[in-house]
Amino acid sequence: DRQISADQLKIFLQDQDPVIPYKALCYTCSECNYGGRVTDADDRVTIAKIVTDFYCPDILKEDYKFSPSGIYYAPKFTNKEGYMDYIKSLPINQEPEIFGLHANANLTCAINEVMAMLSTANSMQGAGSGGDGGKSSDEILAEMSAKYLNEIAKPFDTEAASAKYPVDYHESLNTVLNQEMLRFNKLIVRVRSSLADVGKAVKGLV
Repeated sequence: DRQISADQLKIFLQDQDPVIPYKALCYTCSECNYGGRVTDADDRVTIAKIVTDFYCPDILKEDYKFSPSGIYYAPKFTNKEGYMDYIKSLPINQEPEIFGLHANANLTCAINEVMAMLSTANSMQGAGSGGDGGKSSDEILAEMSAKYLNEIAKPFDTEAASAKYPVDYHESLNTVLNQEMLRFNKLIVRVRSSLADVGKAVKGLV
């Protein structure tokens, strides 16, 4: 979508010079390119609004910025190193303004994430031990983590697989098999480590 939009921009600028058809550019980018994959009406309106920050007469001004803070802007024409230096100067953790959102969006996002996490944790809580001798939530959690830890298979033996299915340029599935086994092993190790940590956490060891 980005490359198509860039090509269309080049075509419009070459064919319409010196008149820049901003409305046509906004339409092709928001409705035809990026908007072609969006079905929600509100999302399409949002996309159409976002692109107006880039397809507008003010972008020709030297001091035009894409965000209120002035961090994001189109750097002046330079060499590759100059563009790379500008990209490296951008913050690693983007502020909401880069998405056209208010600064409070970070706070709202953090609150929603915490509430979702607490809701999930609360749903895992047992009823607690009562007069009928029921198990506590810690006991249930420890039992479940131990149960799943025993049921999850150990990582695949990639060396044995490589010996049985060596790399062969006439058999591409051998290469794919080894690659996928390595990826899946990372997942297995991560899950087993998390389950082990849960058991330790219940005992107060971590």
